[in-house]
Amino acid sequence: MNDVNGYVKSGGRLKARRAGIDTYQQPVVYMRRDCAVCRAEGFEAQAQVELVANGHQVPALLNRVDAEWLAHDEAALSEAAWGLLGLADGDEVLVRHATPLESLRFVRAKVYGRKLDYPSMRALIDDISRGRVSDLHLAAFVTACAGGRLDAQEVVALTRAMVDVGERLSWPMSPVMDKHCVGGLPGNRTTLIVVPIVTACGVVMPKTSSRAITSPAGTADTMETLAPVALDIATMRRVVEREGGCIAWGGSARLSPADDMLIRVERPLDLDSEAQLVASVLSKKAAVGSERVLIDLPVGPTAKVRSSAAAQSLAASLIEVGSAIGLQVQVLETDGRQPVGRGIGPALEALDVMAVLHRHTEAPQDLRERSLLLAGTLLEMAGRAGPGHGLALATRTLDSGLALAKFIALCEAQGGLREPPRAAHSAVVAAPATGRVGAIDNRRLARAAKLAGAPRDPAAGAVIHVRLGDAVAAGEPLFTLHAEAPGELAYALAYVNAQEAAIVVIDPPDSGADSAADNAPAAAAETGTYLP
Repeated sequence: MNDVNGYVKSGGRLKARRAGIDTYQQPVVYMRRDCAVCRAEGFEAQAQVELVANGHQVPALLNRVDAEWLAHDEAALSEAAWGLLGLADGDEVLVRHATPLESLRFVRAKVYGRKLDYPSMRALIDDISRGRVSDLHLAAFVTACAGGRLDAQEVVALTRAMVDVGERLSWPMSPVMDKHCVGGLPGNRTTLIVVPIVTACGVVMPKTSSRAITSPAGTADTMETLAPVALDIATMRRVVEREGGCIAWGGSARLSPADDMLIRVERPLDLDSEAQLVASVLSKKAAVGSERVLIDLPVGPTAKVRSSAAAQSLAASLIEVGSAIGLQVQVLETDGRQPVGRGIGPALEALDVMAVLHRHTEAPQDLRERSLLLAGTLLEMAGRAGPGHGLALATRTLDSGLALAKFIALCEAQGGLREPPRAAHSAVVAAPATGRVGAIDNRRLARAAKLAGAPRDPAAGAVIHVRLGDAVAAGEPLFTLHAEAPGELAYALAYVNAQEAAIVVIDPPDSGADSAADNAPAAAAETGTYLP
């Protein structure tokens, strides 16, 4: 009876308390197991509930508490829940059962191998974008779609649904250009060089990028060490109208918002399937109003795409789905056998970018040449340069300082150019023997950089000192790990020491003998192959 009276008296409302717990983007509420609301509603642990306050409704995960730190008339909220509800100390929050979701039957259908059409995808993606679907169900959906379990029609349906549930921009000018790198190649931060080159040539390029999913840095993470990237749509429009382009985080503008929800689950699962990759990339290109898109597809034994056959398959899917949603897509296969530039991690990659834009003699030439190749191709796709003449125009734009000036202008328009941070701790990993660099494992280097703290700590990561084919002496540096905390540095070093070498040093080949390192292309001779 006391429980009933307490529930009636409270009206299902509790005093909101800020728990100060970071649950990433998942709203979580903590309630006493024996509080009147919890008992009257019959809430179980891990139940999906709805929080209501200040005119906002937020789906949340319920955790029950048996401890005196939380009072019977309080509900403690995670940082994500607190922010979404716009709460202040002393506010009340209504906790009630979440409305049952019809769209969850489509998750179950996909788990059992059924094909989903556009209406099914649209209903599910709409609920995902509104935060109504729990991480548990999201994980089930992501897993059920991985491993080639979506056919071409389903990928088109998923892509269209992801575009349709979010904002969609349009621009009065044409053509609107865009680019994307499939990923899996550490340090490949060409966007920050390509966008200022292309826009300095008078071509419109409103670039939105993602944060890291399974890598040590995403383009948005790297750009954020130099300028703000969390631009809303009004700010993005203003920047593009003023400068002809931008480099922004897509998540802040609600462009394909479901994609960011899916990425949140893909990250801990370490899943990045081809179908969801295609839907993720192209939905954001369509949502930002792009018309012509260049895809950089690095191929290498430890890149995301490991063979030309796999690249051909992915390229065909990108082109087919792009055409179905009104995008002209061109795919360029590039060398993915080793990292691009020297830095791996947001700030370290930003330093490489600025060295190229400033035309420093010590700037990484592979990053420069790859960026020029992509920028030149975009200029030809846009009709700004004739066939075969885009590379020359891109090179003149970079070498004249126009690209640097445009990049500075873009940063200022987005909120101001700033200096990338530097890590407090570092450790060198040296060559164990004299020889040549015969192989570089992109995945192990990326993993080491992540264990050092990237991208969570923007200054953390790794700096590579050698390239394929380089001669090294025993004890010479191969790469340097950077970390904000000594514990993370030690953790990353322990991983490096316990694994097979991330950078393999082979014995010097006999005179006249061939080796993989001898056949490695020069960094400055960056070329690509158009697919399919």
